[in-house]
Amino acid sequence: MNRRNLLKMAALGAVPGSLWAARSALAQSAGAIQFACPVPMSGAFAANGKFADLGMKLALEQYGKALDRPLAYTVLDTEGKPATAVRKVQEIAQQKGAKFWAGGILSSEALAMGKEAEKANAVFITTAGADEITGKDCNRATFRWSVPTFGAIEQTLRPLLAEKPNAKRVYTITPQYVFGEGLLNAAKSILKEKGIEHVGNSYHSLTEKEFSGYLTNAMAAQPDVLLILNFGSQSSDTLRQAVSFGMKQNCTILIAWASGLEQFESLGADLCEGVYFGAQYWHGIDSPLNKELVQLTQSKLKMNPNYSLAGSYICTRIMVDAMIKANSDDPAKVIAQMEGMRYEGLTGTEEIRKEDHQVLKNYYLLKGKKKSEMKDKDDYATIVHSGQSFLPVAETGCKM
Repeated sequence: MNRRNLLKMAALGAVPGSLWAARSALAQSAGAIQFACPVPMSGAFAANGKFADLGMKLALEQYGKALDRPLAYTVLDTEGKPATAVRKVQEIAQQKGAKFWAGGILSSEALAMGKEAEKANAVFITTAGADEITGKDCNRATFRWSVPTFGAIEQTLRPLLAEKPNAKRVYTITPQYVFGEGLLNAAKSILKEKGIEHVGNSYHSLTEKEFSGYLTNAMAAQPDVLLILNFGSQSSDTLRQAVSFGMKQNCTILIAWASGLEQFESLGADLCEGVYFGAQYWHGIDSPLNKELVQLTQSKLKMNPNYSLAGSYICTRIMVDAMIKANSDDPAKVIAQMEGMRYEGLTGTEEIRKEDHQVLKNYYLLKGKKKSEMKDKDDYATIVHSGQSFLPVAETGCKM
């Protein structure tokens, strides 16, 4: 386990015991409407999973009841493996009748669980990024809160290149699975459109921890922009090693899909200074619900919300609100309410597109601040750009 995850585990270990007791009570409530939080609780993405667990717990605790019934949930350790994820959600659906799932941090497990949700007559909402989730592999049971890879690249690489008109050479480092391919293809499209040279790409596996060889290749290509397309601890390790090689002095670094506050905490302000980060969420977003969540997490957990927590929180709220509007816990009726649903979310007004179940919301480009400019311990970055980019439904490949 790397240093980042050790720090996160230590932080979670300090969570008040009453909150863990409340989670246990939520899982055991008699006659409750059952939810499931299928996320990696072990392995390389365990820290993300543990914060997602807290996000669902906070949301259900906030509501307490829906349809005059208590709300309960069970966290499931997917280990980040599609087969394990499918087995766990099958078991919880059969054993507890859990039909409302929010999770699937990795695209590969989210795609597998989406197919299982359709078979199980369940509702599944995820924060994973692969375009296929609301594209060619879309289905009536699956929804996605996070912006897909296309939108993430459009709202990070495009504005960055506009800000850096002299940047003519880009090198990419990419995880070799569906998520990474989605980001890379979107980036290639922009580079081709703008006549910018893609001077090289390094693929790596989901278990890779050592990136020095890839970075040596990148430095040899002399890029103006190093575009990092991996996620979580892998993007942090890539950035640490890139900075140690002096790449911050020689090129602009962009992590297209950052995990937000938890990543900044693990890296520290000095490493992040001047680096650009794409983000689904930032605790400094000026919206009523986000301010409410910040206050809630500060009160309950003595911390600001990060992306993993916030994503799980809002996904859970969406399902509960739809259930209340439907006046039913019948998944088919809840799905009907979620389709086309417009609501005040963490990023402002958000809307679920009926045709492909994609939430339409902002994506953010952050820039790391100097340590001397930070107003508080979590003020690591400035939002330099935000916006929305989504393919028209006809171009997504989604056919419900």
